[in-house]
Amino acid sequence: MGYQGQKTRGVIAPQNDLDDKESLISEHKNKGKTCRQSAAVFNVVNSIIGSGIIGLPYSMKQAGFPLGILLLFWVSYVTDFSLVLLIKGGALSGTDTYQSLVNKTFGFPGYLLLSVLQFLYPFIAMISYNIITGDTLSKVFQRIPGVDPENLFIGRRFIIVLSTVAFTLPLSLAKDIAKLGKISLISTVLTTLILGIVMARVISLGPHIPKTEDAWVFAKPNAIQAVGVMSFAFICHHNCFLVYGSLEEPTVAQWSCIIHVSTLVSVLISILFATCGYLTFTGFTQGDLFENYCRNDDLVTFGRFCYGVTVILTYPIECFVTREVIASVFFGGNLSSVFHIIVTVVLITVATLVSSVIDCLGTVLELSGALCAAPLIFIIPSACYLKLSEEPRTHSDKIMSCVMLPIGAVVMVVGFIMAVTNPQDCTHGQEMFYCFPDNFSLTNTSVSDFQLTTQLSILNISVFQ
Repeated sequence: MGYQGQKTRGVIAPQNDLDDKESLISEHKNKGKTCRQSAAVFNVVNSIIGSGIIGLPYSMKQAGFPLGILLLFWVSYVTDFSLVLLIKGGALSGTDTYQSLVNKTFGFPGYLLLSVLQFLYPFIAMISYNIITGDTLSKVFQRIPGVDPENLFIGRRFIIVLSTVAFTLPLSLAKDIAKLGKISLISTVLTTLILGIVMARVISLGPHIPKTEDAWVFAKPNAIQAVGVMSFAFICHHNCFLVYGSLEEPTVAQWSCIIHVSTLVSVLISILFATCGYLTFTGFTQGDLFENYCRNDDLVTFGRFCYGVTVILTYPIECFVTREVIASVFFGGNLSSVFHIIVTVVLITVATLVSSVIDCLGTVLELSGALCAAPLIFIIPSACYLKLSEEPRTHSDKIMSCVMLPIGAVVMVVGFIMAVTNPQDCTHGQEMFYCFPDNFSLTNTSVSDFQLTTQLSILNISVFQ
């Protein structure tokens, strides 16, 4: 809903009655646009397990593995808490969108700031999805027998354009987010397959890759950047009101249950993915984990294909949010059929053009996490709740909100400075040294050359030609 002419309801009664409140979205608005709790869970999980998960092993490298695991649990808890806090804030203010909540709480300046952040995060996510699609699927097509690796039609730019025209644009033109529930289920299943591949490779490939000297250090100076990457992975606050409004009978209690289940599933997948990915490559881990694997690894090639499909299916959810923000700010909350198409095409075209010239995923994750994800997760939900709630200062929600505010500010400022002054070294498209048998003397393994060559043949990661 736009700032002009925006309709809000009266403030809903005290917080201890929130679970019994009626839907924030009126029945006539959601008629024919509802989904079951299971579909909502898959939508939330799919939104969390998007492009950000591929950078979680890299966050372990940045923070130090033991501290990284602790931080990942902490970020998941904060995500769960703040997602419920947002809907509570909506109930207290009588609002049904993130923008209208902030507008009711902090007025027009807060509304504009939130709109910018809520637009930038999913838009940057769209760019990152395109980067992943181009990087992963180009390597998949290079494995087709008889295909020239230098062929223009399997280059990352062509693949980005092709996937956009054939898949992401048609899916993004849909008007009802509830219709993406089955697609989200497919995406979640594919993510589980990818997790299985990463787990298999930590067993078969991990022992043959040298462990860096600082592999098991408890904490590292770049822990703040790691929190930014984790925040990028877990944030789905920008579309929580959309998912909440798509429920058949949305209540705070029902939403809390959905979020607890979604967060639990997401953190289990994330912990396994981050741990297995990092244990395989330790200090060599890159922002895009699939850049660490050798091109001739057929199992990983299948994983690349699955992940490419996953991000293509997740892309429309982020496009929904960017379009919703534009509709809210410039069109009073509603887009005609013509403008719906125009805005969608323009957004996707710009994202496609940007992603065709940027190929360093780690830097994108760090900057987006610090500038967009940290305020949306830590700062804004806490600030809104603290101003709206009449609960005593000793209430657990208020105490947690007071803790989240300064931490979010530190993550945002320090994370941005470190990401700019200490950028990731991208080795995009280059084979790692351990992919070449002749270089395996660097691994300090005790196996003979014959044994090593045999093992490499079994793993199907011989020299790419």
